[in-house]
Amino acid sequence: MSESHAPAPYRVLARKYRPATFAELIGQAAMVRTLTNAISSGRLAHAFILTGVRGVGKTTTARIIARALNCIGPDGKGGPTAEPCGRCEHCVAITEDRHVDVLEMDAASRTGVDDIRELIEGVKYRPISAREKVYIIDEVHMLSRHAFNALLKTLEEPPEHVKFVFATTEIRKIPVTVVSRCQRFDLRRVDAETLAGHLAAIAEKEDAKVRPDAMALIARAADGSVRDGLSLLDQAIADFGAHDDAGEITAEQVRDMLGLADRTQLFDLFDAVMKGEIKSALELLAEMYKAGADPVVVLQDLLELTHWLTRVKVVPEAARALDVPEAERVVGRDMAERLSMSVLVRAWQMLLKGLSEAQSAPLPFQATEMVLVRLAYAADLPAPAEIVAALAHSPAPPPTAAAAPTAAAPAARVGGAGGDEPEFLPSGAPGTGAEPVGSKTMDAAPGTPNQPRAALAASPEPAPPAPAEPLAEPGNFEAVVALFAEKGETELHSRLLNDVHLVHFEPGRIEFRPGGRAPRDLANRLGEMLGRWTGRRWVVSVSSARGESTLAEQATQGADQRQAGVADDPLVKAVLETFPGATIGPVHELGSRAPAEEARLDPAGGGAAADPEATDGGGDS
Repeated sequence: MSESHAPAPYRVLARKYRPATFAELIGQAAMVRTLTNAISSGRLAHAFILTGVRGVGKTTTARIIARALNCIGPDGKGGPTAEPCGRCEHCVAITEDRHVDVLEMDAASRTGVDDIRELIEGVKYRPISAREKVYIIDEVHMLSRHAFNALLKTLEEPPEHVKFVFATTEIRKIPVTVVSRCQRFDLRRVDAETLAGHLAAIAEKEDAKVRPDAMALIARAADGSVRDGLSLLDQAIADFGAHDDAGEITAEQVRDMLGLADRTQLFDLFDAVMKGEIKSALELLAEMYKAGADPVVVLQDLLELTHWLTRVKVVPEAARALDVPEAERVVGRDMAERLSMSVLVRAWQMLLKGLSEAQSAPLPFQATEMVLVRLAYAADLPAPAEIVAALAHSPAPPPTAAAAPTAAAPAARVGGAGGDEPEFLPSGAPGTGAEPVGSKTMDAAPGTPNQPRAALAASPEPAPPAPAEPLAEPGNFEAVVALFAEKGETELHSRLLNDVHLVHFEPGRIEFRPGGRAPRDLANRLGEMLGRWTGRRWVVSVSSARGESTLAEQATQGADQRQAGVADDPLVKAVLETFPGATIGPVHELGSRAPAEEARLDPAGGGAAADPEATDGGGDS
């Protein structure tokens, strides 16, 4: 075959149908409007930065800007225009990537400072044939830190004949000093409906017959990227529409090509999992896997379905959208009505975690099976609100005489004042709204996940006996200390006497400064025990104020004062003079003996050390 009759090399659809004007860009109306107005009014910035996901038109837009600035029209007399002709020498050369004044650099392969210095050296020279010299740097975020620094000064004050256009998918990796010197445009993802229409128009030009549902699958798989959509359409036409006698490309063929699960099977799988029919769910998953479905993609589709059902439940109009098939609309509305919001939210969280596990698992299919098993068993558990309601309406069993007391519930922690030690509030105390109830358990181990929800039943352990009647509330700190002595708390009673400097007291609140021998948890234990005994909350806090003397010190000081007063009594003086060698023993007020003094006299609790009217030497006082 002669060279003249050789067939032209095939150009992929993404290159063949690359937009050449702003009007041909799809899904970027805001950016097109701004650039069109800027070119028309002559208010063009010297540097642009285009950001967005792959395949939305960043590099294409950069080339359109270069053509718009350098187009001279078919007659060679035109100026900058928002609608380049595409026929002049500059438009053709830029389209074919051979224009000497439009330099396109891939920053992914030329990342160093030397590459940028070479570029900067050429900036000072005027364009050879074009009106503007345009530098297009693709994937600019790949430049090194030193390369960015070398570019800063030139980027801020470039010559009048130079324009910079940067394209990137990672705008956050670009130094803010560079971004601030550019006019930024964020290119949007193209929505599935717009992309499907665009792909259908191209398929018609290629004489390919693609069913609307198959085109919708391609647009959905493209995830907003026009280039990805064109590549998938190219693959579908090559796979199923290469022959003249080929029929329409169907959704089933596209699904096989993409490794997607059948949408109807997906609904059946989700329904089986939500009903707890794990055997049916695993069989459906195995069928999808044998048909070529990727297990990870199945989980992604289940996530998308969960999100759609949640939207239908919140916004019922979502099920009536034009792009939703009738079968999905009917089945989806029924499933959204049957499943509660808490179940859908729980399914979303479990699928999201399961997806990351399946993506990193050495065996994705087995990992996907385990995700479905977990989801099936969890789907039939009662919601937290149902558990609380069942507990609230389930009466506590009556206490029995032979019941063994259960462990007391831990005290509820309450905040201290300032930087003080924390205080404690006993659980079940009146006024807290936490009355003690009988212990409840749930039957959380059903034989199969589709059994009825586990009923709330009383624990086999007997309930604790009813709490005793609370004691009278102490009216002062001395009464608090006496209460600890009465309850037999010898250690704490001794600490309260000898190591507590009272700063403030009122019923329900104690503030003190601890002595050097006081335990660190004294405030906690004091508040906990007082709350348990009196039936109300006690806030016990530690202070740095000096406070009063300890009760033991007060008792010693009082005894010394009484003894000095007795020694001055004339009758006592006469007795001491009559009985040489006699001394005055401890002196107490008639009819009472302070607890602090008793502890000082007999710390072991064995009684008084001497009779109040006896003297050490056997004489009378």
